[in-house]
Amino acid sequence: FWTPQYKYSKMDGVIRTVVGYSGGRKKNPTYRNIKDATEAILIEYDPDIIPFENILIKWSRMHNPFGKKKRQYRSVIFYVDEKQKKITKDTVEEMKSNSRGDDFFTDVEPVSAFYMAEEYHQDHYKKRGGLLGN
Repeated sequence: FWTPQYKYSKMDGVIRTVVGYSGGRKKNPTYRNIKDATEAILIEYDPDIIPFENILIKWSRMHNPFGKKKRQYRSVIFYVDEKQKKITKDTVEEMKSNSRGDDFFTDVEPVSAFYMAEEYHQDHYKKRGGLLGN
């Protein structure tokens, strides 16, 4: 989640990004004991500057939803309201229709508890002096 955190943080209108864990029922996941959670990024943004759709477009350009992954790394978008749910489902359906029949694995779920990841994961690209995988 380090590279996406960096890329989202560079978008105009994004106020803050935090890496962490979400999507599980068990409380207080950590990197070493992620339990049933998924690595996630909390994105705080100003909708007057950047619409939710633009964040999804960025996601679609840097994300590979093909191939099933274990729960820790699964592809999931969390929404906060019915408008975001519809926009997200429409985006995912459009990506599926353009996938040429490849298996497509992206879940769309209501936002759940978010647990901030350990400090050494926050803004990892700054601490390491650059991005991994770029």
